[in-house]
Amino acid sequence: MIDYHLHLWPHEESSVWYRLDQIADYCERAAGEGVSELALTEHSNRFVDVMDLVGPFWDRFPHEATSPVMRDYMAFTARNSLDAYVTLAQRAKDEGLPVKIGLEVDYYRDQMDVVAELLAQYPFDVLIGSVHWLGSWAFDDIDSPVPMAEWTVRDVDQAWADYATALEELAATGAVDVLAHPDLIKVAGYHASNPADYWDLMAAAAGAADVSVECSSAGWVKPVGEQYPAEGFLDRLVARGVTFTTASDAHRLNRVGERTGDLATLLEARGVHELASYDRRRRVMVPLRG
Repeated sequence: MIDYHLHLWPHEESSVWYRLDQIADYCERAAGEGVSELALTEHSNRFVDVMDLVGPFWDRFPHEATSPVMRDYMAFTARNSLDAYVTLAQRAKDEGLPVKIGLEVDYYRDQMDVVAELLAQYPFDVLIGSVHWLGSWAFDDIDSPVPMAEWTVRDVDQAWADYATALEELAATGAVDVLAHPDLIKVAGYHASNPADYWDLMAAAAGAADVSVECSSAGWVKPVGEQYPAEGFLDRLVARGVTFTTASDAHRLNRVGERTGDLATLLEARGVHELASYDRRRRVMVPLRG
């Protein structure tokens, strides 16, 4: 098994953000869960290099109540060096740890070309793409009252439609190799009246762009209580011939490799017996188990 979605959040015993021993701990934990290959994929918005490039996109939406929330969030998170992060990941590889140098590339509308140019300067093995906000609304920030209140006043079907459009646009840019948690819009438990309409659109987009799609256990611990993607969505992706990675989307050590066996069972039930591994952004298929 592989786990292609791990974040280097603050070490439990240190204020230092990124440390080699933290990566080693992740690898040890993963091995105990049957995972033999990890991709380190910290969010792009945590790096000043990226945020200086894209600028304060939330200012485009001054009428939204979530705009100042997004401003404050980015001011807190964007304080790290992309150079330092990649250097540490490369050091982990050089010391024999089973890691891939990756990044979770957040979607910045109409700016993915310049983001891609920046990231092309680094030796990334895999770039996973994600949509975490619509306008200035971080719809998956389930711990923040202002973004969550938006779910009670917004049209849920429109939110799903906007998310599907953003994911389609992200896939089409060619800036990423994998679509992370592809139906994240469901995270808070608000479902479209007919989610299959959006599954069809997103599955078609993934197939047309020839990107892999992440099958993630993270949704099982969210309010929605369901893996990403939903089984109906997963069926559509398989029918399109889409390849898959597996992921725990781990933000803490105790969730690295979580429920990878359950993900494997879901995929095997649909005739999927290989996963997409990446090396310098080249896809190589490897056995699902083993």
